[in-house]
Amino acid sequence: MQPPCLFITRGWKTLHRLQQNHRFSLRLRSSVVRCSSTQRCKEDKNYYVTTPIFYVNASPHLGHLYSAVIADSLHRYKLLQGFNSRFATGTDEHGLKIQQAAEAAGKDPLSFCTEVSERYKHLFGSCNISHTDYIRTTEKRHREAVEHFWKVLWNKGLIYKGSYEGFYSTQDESFLMASQVGDALDSSGKEIKISLESGHKVEWMKEENYMFRLSVFRSQLLDWLKSNPGAIQPERFHQLVLQWLQEDLPDLSVSRQRSRLQWGVPVPGDAEQTIYVWLDALVNYLTVAGYPDTHDQWWHAVHHIIGKDILKFHAIYWPAFLLGAGLPLPQVIHVHSHWTVGGKKMSKSLGNVIDPCEHSQMFTTDGMRYFLLRQGVPDSDCDYTENKVRKLLNAELADSLGGLLNRCTAPALNPAQLHPSFCSRSFPREAGGKAVAEDYHMLEAVRGLPAVVETHYESTHVYRALEAIGACVRLTNGFVQRHKPWKLDRGDDGDRRWLDTIIHVSLECLRIYGTLLQPVVPEISDKLLTRLGVRPDERSWKALDFLPRFRGVDCPFEGRALGSDSGVLFNRLGSQNPINEKTKQPKSAQLK
Repeated sequence: MQPPCLFITRGWKTLHRLQQNHRFSLRLRSSVVRCSSTQRCKEDKNYYVTTPIFYVNASPHLGHLYSAVIADSLHRYKLLQGFNSRFATGTDEHGLKIQQAAEAAGKDPLSFCTEVSERYKHLFGSCNISHTDYIRTTEKRHREAVEHFWKVLWNKGLIYKGSYEGFYSTQDESFLMASQVGDALDSSGKEIKISLESGHKVEWMKEENYMFRLSVFRSQLLDWLKSNPGAIQPERFHQLVLQWLQEDLPDLSVSRQRSRLQWGVPVPGDAEQTIYVWLDALVNYLTVAGYPDTHDQWWHAVHHIIGKDILKFHAIYWPAFLLGAGLPLPQVIHVHSHWTVGGKKMSKSLGNVIDPCEHSQMFTTDGMRYFLLRQGVPDSDCDYTENKVRKLLNAELADSLGGLLNRCTAPALNPAQLHPSFCSRSFPREAGGKAVAEDYHMLEAVRGLPAVVETHYESTHVYRALEAIGACVRLTNGFVQRHKPWKLDRGDDGDRRWLDTIIHVSLECLRIYGTLLQPVVPEISDKLLTRLGVRPDERSWKALDFLPRFRGVDCPFEGRALGSDSGVLFNRLGSQNPINEKTKQPKSAQLK
C-alpha cells in the first residue's frame, strides 16, 4: 500500500494532469460500457431493481413500505414483459447511530440489528414484496465486497489520509458545509446548530481520517447528467442535482476513528479506522450483483428506487465512487417524495407514525399497495389519512372494478357462466350496428391502454398508470350502463346477440385491466383473472391482445367457462375495520 499522503505531495500540476487523464479514460470506458451494455440488454433482457437498504436504528414506517412497493411493482412489471428481473432490498446495519441505539437498548449490536431486520422481513413478507435478494450489511459477502471496493479506490490514488474538521450530524451520519447549517433552539431552549436539510443537531468535529477525492469527479458528474437527461427521475430531482453540482465539491471523509465507531467494516490495512457507513452501505447494490467477480451480468441494468432525503448520497457520492472504481453508472435513479399524516410530518412526539403492518391488515395487503401507488406522487409529498384510504379503495376497487366484474359475471346476465360470443353485426367495425360513438371511443381507449400504462410503469409514475386504468374502467361501466343488458330479451335473437356482445366486450376489458394491474395488486388481479378463466400462461404482457373478434380474428376465450369463484373482488370498507385475530384481515374485507 502506498503511503497515504503520496498522492497529495505530487503537486497541483500533477493532480490536474491526472484529473484530465482520468476524465478522458473514464469517458472512453463509459462509452464502451454503454455500447456493450445496450447489446447485452438486447440479448439477455436482464433487469435489476433495488430499494435503499433500510437503516435498522428503528422499526419500519410507511415510507419504507412505499419504497418497497414501488420497486416490487417495477420488478413484477418487468417479469410480465419477459425480463429476467432481480429485485434487492435489505437492511443497513453499521454506523454510530446503530452503535448508540444498541447500547441504549442494552444489547450487542448484531443482536439488535437482527431483531430490527426481522421486522422489515416480516413487513415485506406480509405485504407481498417479491424480492429475490435480502441483503444485510453485516453479512460476510458484503464485508468482502466493501473491502475490495475500498482497495480499488485506494490503488487508484483516490483515497488519502488527512485531517478533517467541520459540522457533523450523527443522525445523518454526515459532515456538512457551513452553508448547510443553521441555528435553532433545543427542547430546553439552548441554542444549537442544526442541518438545514434534515433538522438534525450537528456538532463541530475535528479528526484524522481517510478522504475520497470527490472534487475530481464534479465535471464528469455534470457530463453524465447533461448527456443522460433521464438518469435521475422525476426531472425536478435531476435539476436539483445539477444545481448542487454548480458549486465545488469538497473531498469526502470516508472513514471514522475506530475509538469512536467500532460498529462497522475496518479500513483494510488500518485497524484504527472504520469505513464510513455510507460508502459501506452503497456498495450493497454491488454485493447483490455478485461484485467483484460476477456482477457484470446485472450491473449494466441497475435501477435504484430511493427517497428524496438520500438523493445526494445516491446521485453524487455513489456515481463518483463508481466512476472511481471504473464501473458503469446506474441506468436510472428513481426518486420519490415523502408521506405526511393529516398534513404533518410523521414523528413519535406527535404520535402520528403509521405502522404499515397494522394498516395493511386493516385495509388488506392489496388495498394498502393500491393506495400507496395510486396516491403516491414521486415529485411531491403525499398525505395519508385512514378516511382517504377507505374512500379511495371503496370507490375504485370495490365499486368501480369490483362492480363491473359482478355485473358481467352475474348469473342473471350470464346464466351459462362462460365467455359469450361476439356478434360483428351488433358491433361492426364501422358504425351501423347497435353500438354508438361512445362505444367506439371506449374500444380505442382500452386498445391504447397498455402503451400508456407501460410508459408510466417505466418512469415509476404508477399513479398515472392507475389513473388511466381507472378511467377506462369507468368507460366500461358507462358502456354497460348505457345499453342496460338486463333489460334485453334473451328470447329475441337480436337482443340475445347484442346482450352477449356487451358481456363479451366487457369481459375482454376486464381481462386487460386485470393483466395490467398485476404489478400493483397481485392478489386482486389473480382473483379477477381466475374468475374470467384466464390461465397463468395467458397473463403476460404479450397476451394483451384486446378484443380480437372485433378485427375478425378468433378469440381463445370465446365459449370458455368462467372460473367458479364468485366471491366479491374487494369488499367495501366500513368506517371501522376491526381485525379478525384468526386471519389477521379486516372482517369487512373477508370474501363472502
